[in-house]
Amino acid sequence: MAEAFLNRLGEGKYVAESAGLEPGNLNPFVVEVMKEIGYDISQNLTKSVFDFHQAGKKYDYVVKVCDAMSGQQCPIFPGALLTLNWNLEDPSSLFGTHEERLVRTRRIRDLVLEKVNQFLIDPSSSEQK
Repeated sequence: MAEAFLNRLGEGKYVAESAGLEPGNLNPFVVEVMKEIGYDISQNLTKSVFDFHQAGKKYDYVVKVCDAMSGQQCPIFPGALLTLNWNLEDPSSLFGTHEERLVRTRRIRDLVLEKVNQFLIDPSSSEQK
């Protein structure tokens, strides 16, 4: 979600890449709630941060979107000018009916969008306090 928002709303000022500890499958609830607001991420690939690291990629900003409350591990990117930690619930950890999961995924989507908008104004202001 953050990658899609930053790449569109950043209007070419940023190139966002998203990755997790392990590549997996796109969450269908995330795909659905993003489509509701005009973002088709259905063809996005899931990537591993280790592939980025092995490729020698360097980043000015690293945003870790991890659910620390659930003990989710976050990768480390040495050399980043600024690393931000956005402690957000992982949509893949949600349970309940289809509609309940959509409601909670929309809430997460809206929080991510808020954080991205804060980042675009002032990157350090989007840090989780």
